[in-house]
Amino acid sequence: MKKLIVSILFSNLLLAGISSHAQSARTNFRLIAHRGGIVDSTTDQNSLQALNKAIKKGYWMVEIDLRMTKDSVLVTHHDKTFKNSFGLDAPVSSMTWEAVSKLRNANGYRVLKLEEVLRHCKGKLGVMIDNKLSGNDTVVWMRLISLLKKYDLYSSALMIGTDESTEFFTGKIKLSCTRQQLEDNMRRAYYKSSNYYLFSDNISKDDNDWASRHDILVVGVINAWAFHGADAASQAAAQAERLKAAGVRNFQIDAEYAPLLGY
Repeated sequence: MKKLIVSILFSNLLLAGISSHAQSARTNFRLIAHRGGIVDSTTDQNSLQALNKAIKKGYWMVEIDLRMTKDSVLVTHHDKTFKNSFGLDAPVSSMTWEAVSKLRNANGYRVLKLEEVLRHCKGKLGVMIDNKLSGNDTVVWMRLISLLKKYDLYSSALMIGTDESTEFFTGKIKLSCTRQQLEDNMRRAYYKSSNYYLFSDNISKDDNDWASRHDILVVGVINAWAFHGADAASQAAAQAERLKAAGVRNFQIDAEYAPLLGY
């Protein structure tokens, strides 16, 4: 009986240690959920379910894919068409919101308006906007900024931008850059470190230290599309170790690789 009690106490201490370690790991890294949240076999990208899972897991931000319907409704959807999600080979931009809103797949997934996503994120998750709209329609950009402000997400927002819209968003939303782009921007009169963040899947310790000296946010990338073959998991693990060794503490990541960072 005494041995059993000791064994139970030891097990409880071990579990507590594991829990403490996991919590410690989470305090060391901040995660941005790629493709609209925690996506898995039962949870679609850019869905409310994916968002809720990211909130529950304590993610820092969520990356959402910005697209627009034929009648100018801003929505979140990863792909250019609806083929992968609904078997419908039609571009998002070719359909009205009324038609898009009726689409459902086997999981019950539906396309969300950007405003619905931002409302859901308010006070729970920051947002990284992957701008997948072509052109430089400043009226649309001002609508985006207004929505971010409405839900108190503007000041902390990050953007993966486009060449066409860079000039408009510079100084308004932090824009993703490579180190070379950052060094080029530093030569320009309007440069401010707060306008940009270093964003890459290949960040060295020198890159990270350089960004730190220049007060530039660093975000490493661990995305599933980059890993191939039977050893994809080991490729991802090696990349995570390289980025951690470089000193990176913020990651945009696909959910299947979050355990590499203690999540």
